Amino acid sequence: MRILLVEDDLPLARELKASLHHQGYAVDHVDNGKHALLSADGKTSDLVILDLGLPDMDGLDVLKQLKQNAVNVSVLILTARDGVEHKVKGLDLGADDYLAKPFSIEELLARIRVIERKKGTNTSSTIAAKGVVLDVSTNAFTLNEERINLSRREFMIMRILMENLDRIQSKASLETKLYEWGDEVSSNTIEVHVSNLRKKLPQDFIKTIRGVGYVVRAK
Repeated sequence: MRILLVEDDLPLARELKASLHHQGYAVDHVDNGKHALLSADGKTSDLVILDLGLPDMDGLDVLKQLKQNAVNVSVLILTARDGVEHKVKGLDLGADDYLAKPFSIEELLARIRVIERKKGTNTSSTIAAKGVVLDVSTNAFTLNEERINLSRREFMIMRILMENLDRIQSKASLETKLYEWGDEVSSNTIEVHVSNLRKKLPQDFIKTIRGVGYVVRAK
């Protein structure tokens, strides 16, 4: 999952970005509403984490405009504002969830996982296919109950494929979800990662759909 973090508190933004990176997420950051609207096009971002207290415009106005523009992206609101009315208004405008500051990173990650489950095919934090098990709550990846060590981006690819069992993922969509602004991506990067993964997995676990992309079958 690729996340657009909209937060003008730079120390908090750095902390959140580091924590999300550690969990395998690709994160782009902007610090105002105007840049958020320009960046959240629904093609590069799967989730917008949106602070309401932005310097140039109210976060609820950003949310409202995103929904008016029919941008197909999930939104998780962060705010220091008290009062149920702000939560109700945000949810009525189309936000998927709402988290009040201060909050723990563990709770934020749990809420992100709920949103991921809604977007994917799995309904729990544990996904299993052909002896391979992925626990997205702990980032544990096992084959026949033995832990497999993966690089950060190998793990991200497996997470995307296993959260979307039987759904073909194109090379372009994988690149979009794995890489942030400014990352250098060579033409065969995804192929190299998939090749390395195949050496650690059962034969034909990751199937290539020629000219389309990759898929992991549930059965």
